[in-house]
Amino acid sequence: MTNKNSENLVSFQGDLGAYSNLAAKQLFPEMEVLPCRTFEDALAAVDEADVKYAVIPIENSVAGRVADIHYLIPHSSLHIIGEHFLRINHNLLVVPGTRLEDLKCVRSHEQALGQCRRTLDNLGIRREVFADTAAAAKHVAELGDPQVGAIASALAGEIYGLESIKKDIEDAAHNTTRFVVFSREPLKALPQDAPTMTSFIFQVRNTPAALYKVMGGFATNGINMTKLESYQLDGAISATQFYADIEGHPDDKGVQNAFEELAFFTNDYRILGSYPQSQYRIEKRG
Repeated sequence: MTNKNSENLVSFQGDLGAYSNLAAKQLFPEMEVLPCRTFEDALAAVDEADVKYAVIPIENSVAGRVADIHYLIPHSSLHIIGEHFLRINHNLLVVPGTRLEDLKCVRSHEQALGQCRRTLDNLGIRREVFADTAAAAKHVAELGDPQVGAIASALAGEIYGLESIKKDIEDAAHNTTRFVVFSREPLKALPQDAPTMTSFIFQVRNTPAALYKVMGGFATNGINMTKLESYQLDGAISATQFYADIEGHPDDKGVQNAFEELAFFTNDYRILGSYPQSQYRIEKRG
């Protein structure tokens, strides 16, 4: 049973100050947040009615897909009800009073370190992998060593009392992460005339050209597929699962026709959710 407090909570993976924390606060500024150790814990909190929503990263413009979540999605009964794009601005966080020349190494999640590789190499600072960005910031604050810094969000710096001696140190100016929002219930009253995304998973039959024919169903019906990810099921090379995003409302005739063809060439498929396109996506499409 849902408790009253859970209706004002949103979960995310990571420590306070993580980029997922930032995304959750941008999406739901009036709600409280629940940090979780793993993606699985964040989703379970929704499933068990401890929170109302989970905000989960699904892909990054530099690092690509967030692999862990793609393996969890097929085992979850939750629904995707929204998307959000967060521009990633990495900060070089240090103990207050630290000079740049004092800094010997920085610690952060491996993806964050990779996204700042050129900057750190130019500064001659050693990189050390840590659990995640916010945890690295918390660790540096507790360590109190001016020779050790962290790469994390400005929010993490504020939370843990660190100073940002260099902002926006990411190598790619387009560094952006796409998040999706999971809920126990699908989105209700989805406007027919609003730009819509539909996400789904499917497993093609092990027959020649099955995937080609599935894709053809969307192409011939004029449906734009913006994402297609594949991964093996239980290590079996003959059983491949796919995650896909399309632009289209579930009540659109073309979408319905495409899913009819999908059903004919797949062993199984499940619609994860239909939801409004983010304003970021609409503006980027131009």
